[in-house]
Amino acid sequence: MTTPLLTGSALLPRFLALDAYLRQHQHLWRPRPFTHLQLPWENQHPELAAWLRGRSLADAEAAHNHPEHVQTPSPFAEWAQQSAVLSAVGSFPQREQARLPANYSVDIPGRKWQQIQAFANCLQFQKTPQHWLDWCAGKGHLGQLLAQGGQALTCLEFDPALVSAGAQLSARRGLASQHVQQDVMAADANQQLQAEHTPVALHACGDLHVRLLQLASANGCEQLAVAPCCYNRIAGTHYQALSAAAQASALQLSLDDLGLPLSETVTAGARVRRQRDHSMARRLAFDLLQRELRGNDDYLPTPSLPVAWLHKDFADYCRDLAQLKGLPTPAHRDWTELEKRGWARLAVVRNLELVRGLFRRPLELWLLLDRALFLQQHGYHVRLGIFCESHLSPRNLLLLAEQP
Repeated sequence: MTTPLLTGSALLPRFLALDAYLRQHQHLWRPRPFTHLQLPWENQHPELAAWLRGRSLADAEAAHNHPEHVQTPSPFAEWAQQSAVLSAVGSFPQREQARLPANYSVDIPGRKWQQIQAFANCLQFQKTPQHWLDWCAGKGHLGQLLAQGGQALTCLEFDPALVSAGAQLSARRGLASQHVQQDVMAADANQQLQAEHTPVALHACGDLHVRLLQLASANGCEQLAVAPCCYNRIAGTHYQALSAAAQASALQLSLDDLGLPLSETVTAGARVRRQRDHSMARRLAFDLLQRELRGNDDYLPTPSLPVAWLHKDFADYCRDLAQLKGLPTPAHRDWTELEKRGWARLAVVRNLELVRGLFRRPLELWLLLDRALFLQQHGYHVRLGIFCESHLSPRNLLLLAEQP
């Protein structure tokens, strides 16, 4: 049986069920294994904790994107089953696009072009759009694809170099479009949205896509399509709920919490993954050292470091990072052994993260449903579903909203 899209009267019950599930299990998904030597839930579930701690880094990597498939001690499977049921959402039907010139996508990275096509192929509204508005448009590739049918197009973008490049691209493609330099967070962004516009935003981060939902609903846009991204890219320190249901929830989300849905990695290449692992193993080893130097068993945040730091001798890495954090210079020790302990911790951290991984999609869907319910409160008929395969982008949920 095909899983349906979430729409209409199904939105609020699903939100409330997810809200109860996330609140009930927040002791599992809030604490980050990277910052704790021992997680609070490990005493409650010692068999599961010991099993996860005994696995290798390769085991963790193999299970990372689909932790629900891991055959683990109880109660992991029960959590995974609940997560799967509450996260179930259907895919939008894809319509056939008009044939494009052979060289149309020549300037667009392959995966990005596939995301754009998949997004565009889902945009089926009751009323044919007359004027597309590409929000945080970059060069306007999405808007230009949508405007192939001859509709008007306005692209809003903050970076003047991208505005200029987009205008040249539209001219080359023979499109009647406007490319406007606009900070969408500025007060005058309100003037850019008219009721006749159909705004679209593919992977606009945090505050940027929230701003679009607020302005589009306030200015009477009849229809819009948004695929959110980077929920933690917000100005505040905590999430500001949009809908009445989310505002009434006891669930208060920090920036760390909002980063959980983004922790799935499907697009990084092997070299990037190796660098990431090397960096994390070193940071975990340094974490053991800093606890000793400070005489304090709390995690100490460290800044993102340039890749060049990975080429330093490990002892120099630790000394330089201690100096950067204002800590005493560490005395001589077995640096090789300390670095090995960092790698061992990385394997443990990655395996313990499989528990948090079960809550990635439920939390993301909670955030999407908050947006969907906000639009519903403003009179929109809303559909929420998947617009592309997760291997193209794990941020593959789309909101389509239109005034009835």
